[in-house]
Amino acid sequence: MTVTLVEIRETPLSVDEVLASVSSPRAGGVCLFVGTVRDHDGPAPADVDEPVDQPVDQPGDKTVAALDYSAHPQAAEVARALADRLAHDGRAVRLAVVHRVGHLEVGDIAVVVGVSAEHRGEAFDVCRELIDEFKATIPIWKHQRFADGADEWVGLP
Repeated sequence: MTVTLVEIRETPLSVDEVLASVSSPRAGGVCLFVGTVRDHDGPAPADVDEPVDQPVDQPGDKTVAALDYSAHPQAAEVARALADRLAHDGRAVRLAVVHRVGHLEVGDIAVVVGVSAEHRGEAFDVCRELIDEFKATIPIWKHQRFADGADEWVGLP
């Protein structure tokens, strides 16, 4: 079980880089999660069955113009410890996680997680666990800027 890539970086992220880093002849399944900057913040639209090109305004929805991510200097170290812990439980063959910091526009890739495992179920499970724990525990903060000029910090301690 190997952690192949853990980075917090200011440059654009590459899904291909993460996929290549977790690929292995031992793996029967690879799961990728790609998190992007969406155009709104607020509750998910309740009655939308199909994707729409324009944001669906709901009470509490705010149109996102852009955002900035900031990270604690030890964020990559904490992320590495998380990935190492998940790698050592034996379910995954290879793991990778890369998160971007700095200024991001709507549509930009903010985070890419990759997990390969012998079977698809393990790949899905570990990938979900890695992104969920990453978002809950890694000291990275989001400063959202809204179209109406307002702003909001998310994830501050």
